[in-house]
Amino acid sequence: MDIAEIRTRNFKALIAGLESRGVTRRRDQGAKLGGFLSASYVSQLLAGKYIGDDVAKKISLAVGTDHGWMDRPHWEQDATTSISTVLETETRPGYVRFDVFEGGAGMGAGLVNQDYPEVVQTIEVAEWEVRRKLGYLPKPGRIQLITGRGPSMKPKLEDGDIIWIDTSCNYFDGDDYYLINIGGETQIKMLQKRGDGMYVVSINPDFPTYRSDEGEVSILGKALIHAGLRRF
Repeated sequence: MDIAEIRTRNFKALIAGLESRGVTRRRDQGAKLGGFLSASYVSQLLAGKYIGDDVAKKISLAVGTDHGWMDRPHWEQDATTSISTVLETETRPGYVRFDVFEGGAGMGAGLVNQDYPEVVQTIEVAEWEVRRKLGYLPKPGRIQLITGRGPSMKPKLEDGDIIWIDTSCNYFDGDDYYLINIGGETQIKMLQKRGDGMYVVSINPDFPTYRSDEGEVSILGKALIHAGLRRF
């Protein structure tokens, strides 16, 4: 058996292990395996795309093993055991884990979908506090974190604030704050439906409100909670 097949079968075992623990979205799986694998790339690797030396090394290190782990056969183990090294950092009982959304969000001119330094990669919050704030416990991966960038939502949102996004809400759910994509840029904005259409609203008066054309705005999620680092 050549190295390509060994790596592919090991990768499939890792994904199977994650799925057995409820991590079913390709984007979330990529985040678990080092954060450098996009959802589409995970799918390509599962379909048999060759896993190069650098990628194999990064995955091996991401699961907490030596750099050659992917080059040795492990798939005969139970899928849950195969991913045990990843799960060493899994959420503790009684807590809910929120991971980072892919890419940042602009709060000014916008931020093109791209890698951007995140203030926080993951947060674990006690279940009782999540219930108190949200009224329910979300399924894994439903609510994700982003770092807001730019001045247009000040003073409600400051540059670098962390925002919880409900990714299951990809539709207009009343006047509120949303993560949207408009013109290829991802932004946090308030959406308001008025008699003549949908309006994109900034809090900062230096950024004018405008009416969007039909189909121009794609809703990626609804903003629920925000937090930031502040000096007293």
